[in-house]
Amino acid sequence: MFKIDTELKTANVARTIRFTEKMFDELNVLASKNNISFNHLVLQCCKYALDNLEKDDHNK
Repeated sequence: MFKIDTELKTANVARTIRFTEKMFDELNVLASKNNISFNHLVLQCCKYALDNLEKDDHNK
């Protein structure tokens, strides 16, 4: 289960990514409800996805 924590507060590599408007809005609402930044939430989502990748998918 996805759980929000403060593990990734020291991220310092800047990148530009694009979101659909709907996804951006949903992430903004979730970040706001959990009193974290949008950036921190996106980092958490990426970490969760990487940690839960199936081994065969990760090696391709």
